[in-house]
Amino acid sequence: MHNFEKLKIWQKAMEIAVEVYEISLILPEDEKFNLIHQIKKCAVSIPSNIAEGSGRNSDKEFIQFLGIANGSTFELITQLILAKRLKLINEEVVQPVINQLVEVSNMNFSFQKTLKNKNK
Repeated sequence: MHNFEKLKIWQKAMEIAVEVYEISLILPEDEKFNLIHQIKKCAVSIPSNIAEGSGRNSDKEFIQFLGIANGSTFELITQLILAKRLKLINEEVVQPVINQLVEVSNMNFSFQKTLKNKNK
């Protein structure tokens, strides 16, 4: 069992979730039940799955939840790119968040590898 609040990946994912909620405030109101809902859901899913996995019984289960978190990371990147392409949001606003998501994804893959090697 890991203390998720001390994990840098969880801390970074929480920062991103806050930023995504702030970005959602500038998206058009007519996207409230579509894109806004979806990007918020993904943003919350990333740190939530890291936290849930950390409380599981084994590193193997934790790795599974890290994989789910990584899937949500890529899903969120896609949705932010879509919002940019639809001109709902400026690149200057969205690109720093995408860069942070790529960083979290890299941290995630590295953490999964560490956990796998620990159990060999």
